[in-house]
Formats: sequence, C-alpha cells, structure tokens
Amino acid sequence: MKKKFIKRISPTKLNLWDKFKSGERKLASFDLEITARCNNNCRHCYINLSADDKVAEGKELNFKQIKDIAGQAVDLGALWCLITGGEPLLRKDFFDIYIYLKKKGLLVSVFTNATLVTKKHVDLFKKYPPDDIEVTVYGVTQAIYDKVTRMPGSFSAFTNGVKLLLNNGIKVRFKAMVLRSNVNRLPQIARFCRARTKDYFRFDPFLRLRLDGNLQRNKDIQSERLSPQEIISIEQQDSERFQEMEINCNKLIVSESEHLGGSHLFRCGAGNKRCYISYDGYFRLCPSLWHPDCMYDLKKAKLKEAWDKFALEVRDMRSNKEEFLKKCGKCRIINLCMGCPAHSYLETGELDSPVEYFCKVAHARASLLNYGIPLN
Repeated sequence: MKKKFIKRISPTKLNLWDKFKSGERKLASFDLEITARCNNNCRHCYINLSADDKVAEGKELNFKQIKDIAGQAVDLGALWCLITGGEPLLRKDFFDIYIYLKKKGLLVSVFTNATLVTKKHVDLFKKYPPDDIEVTVYGVTQAIYDKVTRMPGSFSAFTNGVKLLLNNGIKVRFKAMVLRSNVNRLPQIARFCRARTKDYFRFDPFLRLRLDGNLQRNKDIQSERLSPQEIISIEQQDSERFQEMEINCNKLIVSESEHLGGSHLFRCGAGNKRCYISYDGYFRLCPSLWHPDCMYDLKKAKLKEAWDKFALEVRDMRSNKEEFLKKCGKCRIINLCMGCPAHSYLETGELDSPVEYFCKVAHARASLLNYGIPLN
C-alpha cells in the first residue's frame, strides 16, 4: 500500500505561505533537463540512459514544449536557467533551445561532459555567451577517464572539447565526482582543473542511487562510494575546501531550525527560489526528488500552479514514522548530511527512512570539525 504523508500549510512554523502572498517567494531560477541520454556510460551516474535509447528520446519535451515552460518560468520572475541532462549537447535542437533561452533574457548555464563540443558550439557560445559552462572531470589520464565512462576514446574527446572551449575564451568551471576509481588521482585532477579555471573547482564525493532504480547500476554506484573516513580525509587534505568548512561551520549546524518541528521532511532550500524540470516534463523541487507524490506533470498543467501551490504542499510534507522522528527529526547536524527525503527515497523506497551511510558521513564530519555537539 502506498504510504500517505501528511500535507498541510503551516504559516506559523514555516512562514512560506505568508511569503508567497506578500510576493517574497519568487521563482529565481530553474534547471532544465533536456535529456536523460548520454554518450558516456559512467559507473556512478544516477540518470544516464544510452544515447540511442529511442524510448527515452520519445519522452523528451519537444522544442515547442520547452519554449512554453521556459516562457512561463520567465513570467514567474526567473532570471537564470541551467541546461542539464544527461548530456544536453546530444539534443539535435540544442542550438535552438539555447538561443531561445538567451533571447528570453535569461542567464544560461550549461552542464556538459565536453566530449561533444564542436567549433559550431564554440561559435554559438561566442555569439551568445553563457553565464558559465561547467564540465565534469573524471580523470586526467586515458586509463582512469575511460574506466569511469566505460566509453573507449572518451578521454580524447573530452580533452579536445575542453581545449576548444578554453582556446576560444569560453568561461569554463570544473568539477569532479570522487569515486573509488579515481580517488587516488584526486590531487592530479584538482591541479588540472585549477590550472584551467579562473574562479573555482569543486568536487563531490556523494553518489546518488539511480532514479530508475536499476539494481545492477545501483551496485555499480555503491561499489564506487568512499567510506565516511575516506570522505573526510580527502576533504581535510584539500586546503581550500577544508578552510571553507572551518569558516562556515557555524552555518552548517541547524540549531536555529528546531522551531520547524521534527516531523517536517524537507528542511533544505529546495523549492524556495528554484525548481527542476525533468526531460519528460515533470516539475520537481530538486533533481533527486523522484517520489511520485512530489512530481507535477507540466504537460497537463501550468508551472504557476506547480510553483504557487504544489511546491508549498510538498515542502510541508511531514512524517509520523517513529524512527524518523527520533533520529533525523531531532538531528542537530542534518546539514552536514546527504540524508534528505529525496535521497532517502532513492536508497530505501521511502521519504522518511534514515540512511546509515549518510549518518556516518555526517557524524564523521562533525567530529572532524570539533563541534562538540551530542550526536544522538
């Protein structure tokens, strides 16, 4: 039987409804996932489907639908749009989509693996400069990179794409997913990225399970996860990251959020100023949120309805599960944890089931930063 969560608006506790009525709660940006397909087959990826998956391609929003939804977002006040995937450059109409978003006055960013970048893309980005382009780096040698992507020749395509962008003055930011397959090469990856970017490089050691629940792919992802001690070790070794954690450590503890009440599922910023549009036209508060009760079909309804009402209902979802109330509901270090309703659902099939792995990482981080807070 499908579990029913309590949904109600509670202005005295969350104050979201009052903010909406006063005009404070406005849509500032939206992520537009234009495909779930990718030309790589990365071991850790939570979404990718094969580039030639015709079923997935058939579900993708067409250009007309994308224009309609993007126009609605602009009408709601959106100023910024992230084009993501899958690999967005796979779309044959990528150029049309990108130009339309730019001509709507949006600041447009693109997430890409850079392997499909051509001179035509460079010319497009020169004529209509992106806010930024973010490229994921899986390794800086062919052996490591191709091992992660499981696509022979992908490293060569990646280096060629990056060179095309950088040699033509296109602003690029770099990030890395830290996996068991590449963790021993993280210092080299960091040096590669920082030598080629003018602002920042970031890495992410947290791997989400598959949105489609594919059991074999989930085993691949779990095999690439680092232990909690390995995660805090690499965070400590990276001086820039660790310094930021030390400076902002007081902002990561959620002591001031206790007034929200331990039954609330969502205590993050998802759905406050930003939303996510999936490749098949579903409104979600964040990329990971795949629970059917938390998705809104924009092919059948307007974005304004999803943003003004549905998002508030999702954000006010609560649990009466005893384990959740005693553990996550009372946790003082919840923002050091990757545990959230979205990730819980991917891990356990329930929005309100604690995930031991995430708990251990959060506690290890708190111990490293010497918070001196009771952790249970």
